[in-house]
Amino acid sequence: MFTLAEVASLNDIQPTYRILKPWWDVFMDYLAVVMLMVAIFAGTMQLTKDQVVCLPVLQSTVNTKPQPSTSGKADFTTVETTTGQGEVASMGTVSFGSAPTVTPDVLLSRATSSQYQPTESGQELKKEQKDSSGRKTNLDFQQYVFINQMCYHLALPWYSKYFPYLVLIHTIILIVSSNFWFKYPKTCSKIEHFVSILGKCFESPWTTKALSETACEDSEENKQRLTGAQSLPKYVSTSSDEGSPSASTPMITKSGFKFSADKPMIEVPSVTILDKKDGEQAKALFEKVRKFRAHVEDSDLIYKLYVGQTVIKTVKFIFILCYTANFVNTISFEHICNPKVEHLIGYTQFECTHNMAYMLKKLLISYISLICVYGFICLYTLFWLFRIPLKEYSFEKVREESSFSDIPDVKNDFAFLLHMVDQYDQLYSKRFGVFLSEVSENKLREISLNHEWTFEKLRQHVSRNAQDKQELHLFMLSGVPDAVFDLTDLDVLKLELIPEAKIPAKISQMTNLQELHLCHCPAKVEQTAFSFLRDHLRCLHVKFTDVAEIPAWVYLLKNLRELYLIGNLNSENNKMIGLESLRELRHLKILHVKSNLTKIPPNITDVAPHLTKLVIHNDGTKLVVLNSLKKMTNVAELELQNCELERIPHAIFSLSNLQELDLKSNSIRTIEEIISFQHLKRLTCLKLWHNKIVNIPSSITHIKNLESLYLSNNKLESLPAAVFSLQKLRCLDVSYNSIASIPVEIGLLQNLQHFHITGNKVDVLPKQLFKCVKLRTLSLGQNCITSIPDKVSQLLQLTHLELKGNCLDRLPATLGQCQLLRKSGLVVEDHLFDALPSEVKEVLNQDTSIPFANGI
Repeated sequence: MFTLAEVASLNDIQPTYRILKPWWDVFMDYLAVVMLMVAIFAGTMQLTKDQVVCLPVLQSTVNTKPQPSTSGKADFTTVETTTGQGEVASMGTVSFGSAPTVTPDVLLSRATSSQYQPTESGQELKKEQKDSSGRKTNLDFQQYVFINQMCYHLALPWYSKYFPYLVLIHTIILIVSSNFWFKYPKTCSKIEHFVSILGKCFESPWTTKALSETACEDSEENKQRLTGAQSLPKYVSTSSDEGSPSASTPMITKSGFKFSADKPMIEVPSVTILDKKDGEQAKALFEKVRKFRAHVEDSDLIYKLYVGQTVIKTVKFIFILCYTANFVNTISFEHICNPKVEHLIGYTQFECTHNMAYMLKKLLISYISLICVYGFICLYTLFWLFRIPLKEYSFEKVREESSFSDIPDVKNDFAFLLHMVDQYDQLYSKRFGVFLSEVSENKLREISLNHEWTFEKLRQHVSRNAQDKQELHLFMLSGVPDAVFDLTDLDVLKLELIPEAKIPAKISQMTNLQELHLCHCPAKVEQTAFSFLRDHLRCLHVKFTDVAEIPAWVYLLKNLRELYLIGNLNSENNKMIGLESLRELRHLKILHVKSNLTKIPPNITDVAPHLTKLVIHNDGTKLVVLNSLKKMTNVAELELQNCELERIPHAIFSLSNLQELDLKSNSIRTIEEIISFQHLKRLTCLKLWHNKIVNIPSSITHIKNLESLYLSNNKLESLPAAVFSLQKLRCLDVSYNSIASIPVEIGLLQNLQHFHITGNKVDVLPKQLFKCVKLRTLSLGQNCITSIPDKVSQLLQLTHLELKGNCLDRLPATLGQCQLLRKSGLVVEDHLFDALPSEVKEVLNQDTSIPFANGI
């Protein structure tokens, strides 16, 4: 037999699960324990003391009839006895073969003779009855034991015998039904995770800080509203308006403190400052809550399981009550037993008593009372389950009592678990809601960030860029540290992958700041900060994934000079440019767009009157519509790179002020339209590199003012003489083509300073090349050149000479006469350099001592 403690263990749950046990579940658990005690007490009593005592029913006159024996012969004798009242009773004995004779009523004396003397026997019976205190039977002890056991099973109703076991089975079923949702694997893991997170959220120092900070803010607001009131700060249930933008400004600040004249910053008491460990734990909790919510809100299994087990308990209660009530009256102290064993005992009827009848009846009534209470609680539970939608949970009250107005409502199993927690203590869900708020998470990140990124640490990350400006690059932080805005001498600030970046009013201290980079960083600014950026910012780089990520305040920076936009400018509606109006950028001079445009955005025409440089870098998307270019009459530099252009767009020929044109990385095959460039009198630089151009038309001679021509990475096989008629040409780049020879007309380019013909098939250098005495850069690498003429010494201004990748066996000693050429500017194989005379090498190596001399 098992003990009560062992059975009660079925009702045990983990202590942490108690927060999910409402009062009715707790009450039903206690009722189940009491029912267990009833069952075990009744079972123990039944096993130890339960018994039936039976006596035969004696009749005043028994007319016995002969019973057949196994031998087929029976002897019957009639005996008359006198009762205690003087009556004469006739008793009979039945003899079965050799079996001993049974005398049911009185002990008979068998006479030696076959005949009895009535007078003597009657006197003996009277004497015996006077000596005894009751009627005597001829049953021995074993026969009494036998009949008691027979009548226990025949006379007692079955409910009297199995009542304790039925109560035990029913109670175990109710206990299992009550706690099944804690044991079922698919719900147990969710519940365990929820309780674990809830406990950590409740005990987290960040919860206390966030709620106390809210109370401080509310009390400060009360002080401002109640002017002249001399009352103590109170907790007021108001929703925070800090994150609401004003109608007259595009700045948005969802969280954090605002720096404005009408609402001073509220300082948090120092006692609420978190240490680093607490901050890390709180950040981990935010992540756990976010993942748990996404996992649990997808299903309502826990809710359905709880409803199901409640319905099962209710049905069980009705079933138990219905059949148990019928058996209350069947339990009695006296029972009549007819065992039908007269051939063994000699009696047909017995009267029995059940010693546990009274106790069992009281226990049964107690059990029915308990099960009725249990059932009514089950009915109340069902009423509660269907009275309100438990698959929806609103934090409206928490939002009203705190500044975290963004706490979202939850649904499904997440909502049901919170409803259950509210039945235990509503403070749990209130503190838990803090970790559902993005505003709260942002505040935590801000505090942790400021602890980690101090002024000294930020100062160590400041460097000087190529323009010799002080630059700070912050990458993948949770926000912008406050100490950044104390670096008042900073020129360039780069913010990359900081999704919650906020620019406060303290940025107005950074008087040297003129360049800002926002890389996947939709920064929000306060009103004062925007006013400062609008007046002082000169260069802005914005890198984004979708055009909607561009902050609205970018389009209102009226003093901005340079704007760089890198990202997707096409919306999902296909080919519809999502760029907002640039009309407010009145001083914009340079616009750089790296995107996937199919047409030049018409919004760009808003800045056409004052735009001087337009750069469009596509990702390979074909740029089809370029009509907007005609309106940009003041553009001096135009770059259309990787736009899949097959010809030079006609709209370009309308740009009368164009000075530099770059059509790099397109699919241009022919440039017959180049003759139209004669109308562009100011065009000095033409870049047609990385295309598929096969030949250069002779009409190129009409571009009289051309100074730089880039035709590298094309499919040219020769250079026409017309190219060398451009007398103002100072830079000619025809690298990586299939040119076999350099025309002798190259000597006509007396102003040529940079000549690049690397990666071609040139094998001989014409002597006329060395008449270009102003050459500073000469790139001849990766060709088939076998020798370098000695006339290379005429290039007195040469600073860079590339010869690597040719078929040279020596270098001319006259290289030493190139006064500005140094070893660092000579790109050649090491063995060729080592073969030079020592005095030439000494001259070329002078550059190693020049920096030292200059340093002195």
